[in-house]
Amino acid sequence: MVRSSISRRLILALTGSIVVMWLSAAAFASLIMYHSLNEAFDSAIQETAQRLLRLAIHDIYDREDDHKEPHEVFGADVAEHDEYLTYQLRDVRGRVLLRSHDAPIKPYPAPLKTGFAQSETHRIYTEGTISDTMFIQVAEPLSHRQQAITRSALALFAPLVLLLPLSAFAVAWIVRQGMRPVYELQYAISQRGKGNLSPIGNERLPEEIAPIANAVDRLLERIRATLDAERAFAANSAHELRTPLASVLAQVQRLATYIEEEGSKERIALIESDVKRLRDLTEKLLQLSRADAGVALSYETVDLLPALRLVVDELARSGQRENRILLDEGGHEKLLARIDVDAFAIALRNLLENALIHGNENEPVRVFLKGSKTVHVVNSGPVVPKEKMEKIRRRFVRGNGNKKGSGLGLAIADTIMRQVGGHIELISPASDRDDGFEAVVHLI
Repeated sequence: MVRSSISRRLILALTGSIVVMWLSAAAFASLIMYHSLNEAFDSAIQETAQRLLRLAIHDIYDREDDHKEPHEVFGADVAEHDEYLTYQLRDVRGRVLLRSHDAPIKPYPAPLKTGFAQSETHRIYTEGTISDTMFIQVAEPLSHRQQAITRSALALFAPLVLLLPLSAFAVAWIVRQGMRPVYELQYAISQRGKGNLSPIGNERLPEEIAPIANAVDRLLERIRATLDAERAFAANSAHELRTPLASVLAQVQRLATYIEEEGSKERIALIESDVKRLRDLTEKLLQLSRADAGVALSYETVDLLPALRLVVDELARSGQRENRILLDEGGHEKLLARIDVDAFAIALRNLLENALIHGNENEPVRVFLKGSKTVHVVNSGPVVPKEKMEKIRRRFVRGNGNKKGSGLGLAIADTIMRQVGGHIELISPASDRDDGFEAVVHLI
């Protein structure tokens, strides 16, 4: 579904409104201009007829002929030109006594009566003498009048060709400037939730959208309070559960030193193994609870390299794992990322424990940095089929049923990394190998 855009709708609406208003104003102006031009042309014809009447009669009486043929006014010294106004002087019987050089010989199709008349091609005005013995008729082609009106109307409508793109550009610029606070608020909100729950603030926002920022800040405050409460609960639960489990394990181990029967020792060893498994499972469940509670969220960028060294050193020296983990820092002096240090240590520890459990016991687990934001954990072993690659991210799903494990290590690490906007990439066979498994931690 394509969502509509407020900016696009505003641009189209405002540009369309400008065009419609301009067209309406131009149409109204054209109508007024049409009537005004017609009045001006009619007045010009009438004024011309009244002035020419006296001159034409004077010219007629100065002639020596008997007025049997119409006399054509002609000036040899006048350049050839188009005459938009032509006239005929007619007597009471309708004969043409005098005419302009472009006027037709045939009388105009208009009655000999003072006033306006209109033929198919001309607008004609007739003006008579007081005794109504002679009449002068001045005619203007309708095409000339129509041409003048059309040109004037085009002068009003033609700017639309340039006005439309300019208006669209101006409206788009104004709308984008006006919508900039909305875009800034949108960007600020989009940055929240990925390790960033800091308040947005409304100091620079206009009053129309400031309430939105206030509402988001209140929501972020409630989320922070909820996460802090869950973190405190997870931490307290971890402390309360670790202590009795450690006590039970210590008592079982102490009890084993006082019992000499072989069968009883085997049972106590089995109880000790089960308590250890319960302790490890409890630890994983507490880690998962802390991960779900948002323990990984951090507002500051920290150096994770010391934590990486500490986790690798701790696991390398525990149990029979000495010299099984090889760390290559790749010449990096820092590993900067926006994540809680303890959460990163939990994620890395789980990945290393998985590699130690599922990898070949005779080959080392390699940990190396590649680039400024990635940590690679590589172990040998059988190739994991593609159909299982995504399933092993789920909780309580084990990659190899023959190996001991809770099925939570990879789920915990994946939850922590996704919580801060990073991710874990799983590759099998490992890069540059024919077997093995590789987990790539992508930090932000």
